[in-house]
Amino acid sequence: MRLGYIGLGSMGGAMARKLADAGHDVTVYDLDAARVAEATGSGARPAASAEVLAANVEVLFTSLPGPRQSAEAMPEIIDALPASAIWIDMTTNDRDLVLELARRAEARGVATLDAPVTGAVDGARTGNLTVFVGGEDEVVARVRPYLEVLGRIINCGPLGNGNVVKLVTNQIWFVNAAAIGEALVLGKKAGVELGVLWEAMKNSVADTFVTRHDVPSIFAGHYDPSFTLSLCCKDLRLIASLNEATATVAPMTRQAHERFEAAQAAFGGDQAELMVCKLIEDASGVDLRVEGNWPKPWEA
Repeated sequence: MRLGYIGLGSMGGAMARKLADAGHDVTVYDLDAARVAEATGSGARPAASAEVLAANVEVLFTSLPGPRQSAEAMPEIIDALPASAIWIDMTTNDRDLVLELARRAEARGVATLDAPVTGAVDGARTGNLTVFVGGEDEVVARVRPYLEVLGRIINCGPLGNGNVVKLVTNQIWFVNAAAIGEALVLGKKAGVELGVLWEAMKNSVADTFVTRHDVPSIFAGHYDPSFTLSLCCKDLRLIASLNEATATVAPMTRQAHERFEAAQAAFGGDQAELMVCKLIEDASGVDLRVEGNWPKPWEA
């Protein structure tokens, strides 16, 4: 099938290149010409516009920054899609917006899946993402070979559930990320070497994705700029809206949200996601640097 990919940021670009590297017929578009050029280096073809791309594909992938960009861009893109096409939205998005746009797509005979992902940029580069898919089983089956190029598929149920699952997993991630800086600072100030503390964390009840994947970025001091504080705060606002819509009381999530907003205010929205941990470093008068050749996940 002819594939199209719109939105070639850190995650979308890596996924588009992975599909092209696997030998699939992929056409790409992004407002940033440099990102398009990088994708064409993997064998993808450039499109003159998002609408031109949409008119000439059977499966459209989109990875946009968030709901605002989706609301602005997707109506015209959907209207350009041919009947019987499939739209796979990989944006971490607002469920109600996805459902609204899907109704527009359905009126044109276009099927929709929401399929946000987790696993960071290194997972996107290596095809080891987890893809949270919401939508009809028959539609999922038609595009499964392409999604499996990107990683493991988890069927989450009806359309919109993919984003619910993504937001819940991010909810746990953000709480962990906001707290882990406090734990590391506490251990260091109490006299434990950070390397020893990290080894203990990985081999105890403290073991999480944040512990294994993110702590080295704190030790290195780059805090992993492949995902920004502004994107963290965007996702946290979506989580807060979901909490409100479902009348869910979530005080720990609210406090994590406050910490990320404080980090964004202190350091800037374009700064790295784990700068939330630098807040506690600065407040405590210590740093969490550890000598070593720590990996840069976005270069994996």
